[in-house]
Amino acid sequence: MNGICAERPPNSDCAYVTLVTNDDFALGAKALLRSLTLSDTKADLVVLHTGGVPDGALEPLRMLGARLVAIDLLPTCDAFNAAHARSQIHSKAPFKKGNKPAFHTPLDNFAKLRLWQLDYDRVVFLDADTLVLQSCDRLFDYPEFSAAPNVYESLSDFHRLNSGVFTARPDQGTFERMLDILDQPGAFWQRTDQTFLQQFFPDWHGLPVTFNMLQYVWFNMPDLWHWPSIHVVHYQYEKPWQKDHPKTNTLAPLISLWQTYAGDGPVPAISELADPK
Repeated sequence: MNGICAERPPNSDCAYVTLVTNDDFALGAKALLRSLTLSDTKADLVVLHTGGVPDGALEPLRMLGARLVAIDLLPTCDAFNAAHARSQIHSKAPFKKGNKPAFHTPLDNFAKLRLWQLDYDRVVFLDADTLVLQSCDRLFDYPEFSAAPNVYESLSDFHRLNSGVFTARPDQGTFERMLDILDQPGAFWQRTDQTFLQQFFPDWHGLPVTFNMLQYVWFNMPDLWHWPSIHVVHYQYEKPWQKDHPKTNTLAPLISLWQTYAGDGPVPAISELADPK
């Protein structure tokens, strides 16, 4: 299929899908894949990867059973690419609440739209900076397009979706319609794929925030954080594998949790975790 090439056939009609565009996000994907394996899912685990990822960074993902799917970046025009380059998008729409790491390349985010070209009936997409703490298989029964609200500072954000976790129904026709809308003259998607998906699916269905618990909830809205209810933790902004980022101390318990999944040893039971005070 144009722009996409899988290493092997699927083993299921459902898949968890993530996107890896460089070595750093491959580190995140390894922990995510291990967390999905520990959730006992029978769905396929799929890693979309672009040309920016060396094979050595992909091999640990193969070893965890992932179906690797090589993809091209979307065929967007030069003006679109320039408008969504890191320097441009961060100056026009700066991140005021947290810090994006240097390896974050906003233009690459649009490549996740390739999942609509996959050979599955139902897909759950998870950003590579997420962890699955308990089974999320029920999400395969949610309609397209379902996503959790972008809540991490106040309840006023419930009207905006976060594209770190969402449900989709792959379809080449949908993908082609997306391309037609995406790269219009003068297009500027302030938060890249997130802004685009909210416009493309204006009647999106809301998932519980517990299926995409953004890490800033930990210190901004601690009363919302209840470990037994959380299915997915999403390390938005600073990443848990970064060394000494500005919120290292504040987020230390969440970073420590990620490190257990990134390693090969035991991971804590949710009952062993303590909610923020």
